[in-house]
Amino acid sequence: MWRRLGALVLAIAAIGVAPVAADAASPCAVTWGSLGKLDRHMSGAHLVNIRAGQHECFDRLVFDIDGRAGGFTVRYVTTMTGLASGRPVPLRGGAFLEVIIRDPAYDLTGRSTFPRAGRSELVNVSGYRTFRQVAWAESQEGLTAVGLGVRARLPFRVFALAGPGTGSRIVVDVAHTW
Repeated sequence: MWRRLGALVLAIAAIGVAPVAADAASPCAVTWGSLGKLDRHMSGAHLVNIRAGQHECFDRLVFDIDGRAGGFTVRYVTTMTGLASGRPVPLRGGAFLEVIIRDPAYDLTGRSTFPRAGRSELVNVSGYRTFRQVAWAESQEGLTAVGLGVRARLPFRVFALAGPGTGSRIVVDVAHTW
């Protein structure tokens, strides 16, 4: 029996057929999907920073919060618009993600907690594989909206992370491929 098993393994190796499990173990295989993601939780914390990073299989957008993060709504839209104004927010890319976090970018006195130099280029994403632009939409009534221009409609995931310290983060990852 062991000879037959050994002969079978040698035969498979000789013709170059790899076991199915090895093929499915691609390091960039994602199962996230491209449908909207929603968490209705509200928070009294504030947005203090937005940053981006590149990873082997996806680009990442991070919203830094100065306390426990609220929820989010992230979905593909045909046109990004302001929360209340309804004014279009121009974005580069083949597809647009509307990212709404349930944390304001201002304090109780109306002072901004997220200092930004402009509206159309919140984070430098030049040279990223998937991201094309991160643009400001609006922050009001406890919500903050940002437009994320991406190369194409690709799978994405959204989640919250605790820390560092007493802060937290809302993370949006967009895969490079399906």
